[in-house]
Amino acid sequence: MMNERVMEKLGILADAAKYDVSCASSGSKRENKNKGIGDAKGYGICHAFTEDGRCVSLLKILLTNHCIFDCAYCVSRKSNDIKRAAFTVQEVVDLTIGFYRRNYIEGLFLSSGIFDNADYTMERLVRIAKKLRLEENFNGYIHLKAIPGASDELMKEAGIYADRLSVNVEMPTEQSLKLLAPDKNHIDVIKPMEYLKNEIIGYKEEKKLNYKAPSFAPAGQSTQMVIGATKESDLEILGMADYFYQQMNMRRVYYSGYVPISNDNRLPAIGTPVPIIRENRLYQADWLIRFYGFNVNEIVGFNQPNLDLDIDPKLGWALRNLDQFPVDINTADLELIKRIPGIGYLSAKKIVAARQFKKLVPYDLKKLGIAYTRAKYFLAFATPFQMQRDFTSIQIKDQILNIQKSKYKNDFSNQLALF
Repeated sequence: MMNERVMEKLGILADAAKYDVSCASSGSKRENKNKGIGDAKGYGICHAFTEDGRCVSLLKILLTNHCIFDCAYCVSRKSNDIKRAAFTVQEVVDLTIGFYRRNYIEGLFLSSGIFDNADYTMERLVRIAKKLRLEENFNGYIHLKAIPGASDELMKEAGIYADRLSVNVEMPTEQSLKLLAPDKNHIDVIKPMEYLKNEIIGYKEEKKLNYKAPSFAPAGQSTQMVIGATKESDLEILGMADYFYQQMNMRRVYYSGYVPISNDNRLPAIGTPVPIIRENRLYQADWLIRFYGFNVNEIVGFNQPNLDLDIDPKLGWALRNLDQFPVDINTADLELIKRIPGIGYLSAKKIVAARQFKKLVPYDLKKLGIAYTRAKYFLAFATPFQMQRDFTSIQIKDQILNIQKSKYKNDFSNQLALF
């Protein structure tokens, strides 16, 4: 059983960790009353998804919310009047093992404020991972925050014991970082990213020659950008993300909508959080860049620097490039089929596989699970399935939005009918 002081720390440091969006929290706060069964307080258990689609539960906490920095956007900044706490190394180890044995979690997501300096903090994070691996024989997932400014030796040790490391870039541009986090240096963020990239590549090459060689951060590295605290456009944000993917071999870039937490005049006014739809659109655009072969400048550009919030970025690209449609899915190559709105990455592969056996018609596509009501405006079929092609991009957009509104209205009505 955890003592009351550790429980109090857990409540404080799990709540402070929720602003790091590298894994998603369930967000429930239901308490156990009258000796009922279960408890859904904010004890730091969050859910993340693996590449094969599995949902895993992680203990998501800060080692401490004490911090020597005064970043305007951060709830743990030194000037903020909040309750402070810090775990000991052994407390984090005991919490992780205790939760794991009770089948609450499958791994640990550990970040931290900065105690005295980067090395002092990073050494403790590494020590936790090392104790879990070597003393507790813990083989679950470990994600550690790599502290900018920490020594290469500590970064290397962290990569030996952790599955994933992440150095948060925080702001999309160096200018914004100087404005909101004047104590931090952009180079201190980029340098460890480059070091981790080179180490990951080096260890992979060594593994090819000697399968017994140790792994180094086998799940790669990730980073996070706070969006909406400063005025960068989506073009600037996605341009920075693309740089990380191309130059740093980044596994994931996360986008965290700014949550108003102070009256600092450098920040947006209290009560004006970033719309969640902007986060969603950035993730959709990010997905197109990573898996669908899109360039950033195809999605956003100097003439349209921000994503359309009404429609997803793939549909936006298609409406701006109607000259490339309609597409005959019976003859088009895979890369072009992936660009058709309403057809996902896996569905495009299914189409290419299925057309080897027959000529596909709309009915076949519906069976494959594509969003045909969206895709039909961009597809070509032999008669009698050929559709009229004199719609403008505005007309297509309006029709798709009307279909979506009708669907949401019907879904809402069906939910009400259950009560």
